[in-house]
Amino acid sequence: MLYYSLNRQSPKVSFKEATIKGQASDKGLYFPENIPVLPKMFFDNIGSYSKEEIAFNIIYPYIENEIPRNELEEIILEAINFDFPLVKINQNIFSLELFHGPTLAFKDVGARFMSRCLRYFVKEHDKHVTVLVATSGDTGGAVANGFYDVEGVTVVILYPSGKVSNIQELQLTTLGKNISALEVNGTFDDCQQLVKEAFADAGLNKELFLTSANSINIARWLPQQFYYFFAYQQWNDKDNPPVFCVPSGNFGNLCAGLLAHRSGLPVQHFVAACNANNAIPEYLSNGNFYPKKAVATLSNAMDVGNPSNFVRMLELFNREFGSLKNALTSYSISDPETIKTISDVHAETGYLLDPHGSVGYLSLKKYLQAHKKQKGIVLETAHPVKFHDVVEPIIDAQVPVPVSIKNLLGKEKKSQKINMDYNSLKEYLLS
Repeated sequence: MLYYSLNRQSPKVSFKEATIKGQASDKGLYFPENIPVLPKMFFDNIGSYSKEEIAFNIIYPYIENEIPRNELEEIILEAINFDFPLVKINQNIFSLELFHGPTLAFKDVGARFMSRCLRYFVKEHDKHVTVLVATSGDTGGAVANGFYDVEGVTVVILYPSGKVSNIQELQLTTLGKNISALEVNGTFDDCQQLVKEAFADAGLNKELFLTSANSINIARWLPQQFYYFFAYQQWNDKDNPPVFCVPSGNFGNLCAGLLAHRSGLPVQHFVAACNANNAIPEYLSNGNFYPKKAVATLSNAMDVGNPSNFVRMLELFNREFGSLKNALTSYSISDPETIKTISDVHAETGYLLDPHGSVGYLSLKKYLQAHKKQKGIVLETAHPVKFHDVVEPIIDAQVPVPVSIKNLLGKEKKSQKINMDYNSLKEYLLS
């Protein structure tokens, strides 16, 4: 399998090269040359497969012989060695809980998969690798955990000061060793722009072996397909495929779901659940895409005004607006609506949503109100305890604290503050 740049101004590369480079030399995102389609028999018998067998069948065509089969199986095992339960909230809405990994967020799978692929690839290199990543919340912790103490790799995480939860901040600033955190005076989009400038800096790239761990990296993006297959395996009504509702910020997760559907996964429809950062809902409304400056919300991991994976979404539909609009609906949910939904769902069902899951739940509810015969799955992307300061006042109760979080509390964060200035970042990286 080869990968081409969506800017189409650089050569096609292997999975290994795409993983190591992160982004093409023409600043484009990598995209697979073809999309493998799984046979109908695979879906007919999906209940008989283990999670590891499902994941291997999905990812192998994208990697083929670039990683030996036994090594790839081990990478998959380490990336998904926790549960992905499908939990019924009410008659029509189910929650796919993606927060049972080490950092209690859905990004654990992609971060762990990519870190282990990179670990395998860098064995052949004599250069030290610097992983540069921007985070709006959960990516930072997942990447830090996934790459912690990986030999030959240094991780530098940029996050917007004051715009991540205290738990998220502790997860990305307290590990030490090969993990460093830069607290940027700006938004996530500012952090992402600094990362893109670094990759575009030819001089810097001569000095450092840079790669990215954001969902722009093919090895972070592709394994996110696993969630949708795991959900379908647990779906009881195979004659009536689910609607998938995805809380969306940089749109890597939703884009992976669309890719899974193109690979044959039965899906009724997709819903992109957005907060006040509504570039995609507006695009689907009028056909015009206008990047916006990100605004801060309670669902901070989705505070993205210019989602990088939008171009991949377009590519999946051959840049045909009508085809994309037929497959995808999007809603913008306000903070007051987010709060009310957490309160209502907890009071009515006992189920506790985090702010991102709340945005997803209400978006799915709105869609299903207009499509009465359908049922849906909301991807619950983070454990509510990561946003206890938001959730607890709403439900007037404490959120149970998992052991992994108890071990974080009381630790001292270690970060370096920088302004929204590329020279400051460059100086730090070269030092």
